[in-house]
Amino acid sequence: MKKILLTLAIAAIPYLMVAQDEAEAPKEGWTKAGNVSLLFSQSAFNAEWQGGGTTNYSVNLTGSYDANYKKGRLTWDNRLMVDYGITNQRDQEFSKKTNDRLEFNSIVGKQLSDTSKWYYSFFFNFRSQITSGYTFGEDVDGNETRTEQTKFLSPGYFQAGPGMLWKDSDNLKVNIAPATARLIVVDSKFTEVDANDPVALAAYSPYFGVDANESTRFEFGASIGAYGKFTLLENVSMENVLNLYSNYLEDPQNVDIDYTMNLVMTVNKWITANTTFQAIYDDNAVKGFQIREALAIGVTYGF
Repeated sequence: MKKILLTLAIAAIPYLMVAQDEAEAPKEGWTKAGNVSLLFSQSAFNAEWQGGGTTNYSVNLTGSYDANYKKGRLTWDNRLMVDYGITNQRDQEFSKKTNDRLEFNSIVGKQLSDTSKWYYSFFFNFRSQITSGYTFGEDVDGNETRTEQTKFLSPGYFQAGPGMLWKDSDNLKVNIAPATARLIVVDSKFTEVDANDPVALAAYSPYFGVDANESTRFEFGASIGAYGKFTLLENVSMENVLNLYSNYLEDPQNVDIDYTMNLVMTVNKWITANTTFQAIYDDNAVKGFQIREALAIGVTYGF
């Protein structure tokens, strides 16, 4: 399954390089734009309702901000993405997260020539989450319990490295970085083990790849980042983000995959319908694919 998805992900790169709108000539100086979407759903039932159901609500806030700079053959693209959602049911003691993503990307490039679409590049990427994540269970009395499993900067991913950027426009680009440094940071409380207890040390499973009693993990490898945004139909746009990473220092055949598709259907200036699909493979986190899908209608403000 992993090999199939990896093949599809790599095959998507040339597709992104041709499926696009006509690119306008880029402007000199800064170009800035962003949007914020608030998506809300709610259901309520009184005590006499016989059809079944539980009173609940969910809220999801998504936002992105782009700040791109161009001067001559120099470009500098920056993007901040935030995605956070919670849901609550009447019979549950705790609210639960449905989404939690914080990511920043920055890439600077120097065009090889005035007519070339290739650039010398250097990129930086940061990924983490905003609030703590929990696993849920029950105590001996049947009360709901929760155990903190992740939190802000636990894990936190930092990647940087030189490479080559193919850029047709702000909406279509692929960056290839064969010498990427990657740092994974975690809170030491998640890796703390008694160093004098051989049983506990043997039972410890690396936390996002970080060894016992450590708080960081360094990797060195290769990465590919592809971004494509294009119009499918009038008022319907699709955004694709693909990131691949291979660690030269350990199991380079286990390529990390992070693919996100955002489909936006604009009803009017304020109302949009959003569909998001994300697939992640990272064997340091879990031995399998992490899948996220969301569909909602909400209010969007662009600036």
